[in-house]
Amino acid sequence: MAQARVELAKLENQAQQGQIILLYEDETIVWRFALPRAGWWHKDQRYRLPIRPFTRQQINHQERLKRQAWKAHRSWSRIRTGVLLSVIGAVQYGTSKVFWKATPHFDTSEFRQFIHQIMAQFAKDGKDVVMVADRSGIHRAKALEATYTHYQGRFRLQLLPAHAGHKLNPMEGFWRVMKEALGAGRCFDTLHHVYQRTRRVLLDHQQEPIYHFSWP
Repeated sequence: MAQARVELAKLENQAQQGQIILLYEDETIVWRFALPRAGWWHKDQRYRLPIRPFTRQQINHQERLKRQAWKAHRSWSRIRTGVLLSVIGAVQYGTSKVFWKATPHFDTSEFRQFIHQIMAQFAKDGKDVVMVADRSGIHRAKALEATYTHYQGRFRLQLLPAHAGHKLNPMEGFWRVMKEALGAGRCFDTLHHVYQRTRRVLLDHQQEPIYHFSWP
């Protein structure tokens, strides 16, 4: 952890000097059904969220249908089923500007497209882009090597130590506030409605930030 803090401090100093573009990246999942903001139960009792009106098997089935529809059409208007919405996001160091991509599921292909989205955004700057991320499988996939080669060293990942994201990645705090803004305790009729609401909150954040990142 100490070594990671030192490495991040060096990167942040380079970003302050205008030498690189530094981003902190993370993913989250938005659940279509309401989650309680607070609750009370007896000590040592674990509250289990009901998954009605679906059983676990039905949820898995809906998720499979969602992935199939996305692979065939890659269009949110074609998504008729599904329970979980995945969001990939990254904040630029020193700002509150969040870049994001909503996707039905996480995989290396979707993350690769997010990298292309980021690089297109900063193409005119001519600076190297360093993205800080956790050590999940999609960030360490060998399939990403072709993407790194494509950008000829102008893009690289800086992986955090295991289980260090909640301490070293400011995107963790942003997701919490974003989900509050989506409407805690609120259910959505369809996954498309979840996407529309999530998109609206993220676009509004660019105009008037809902979360002010604390930078050294």
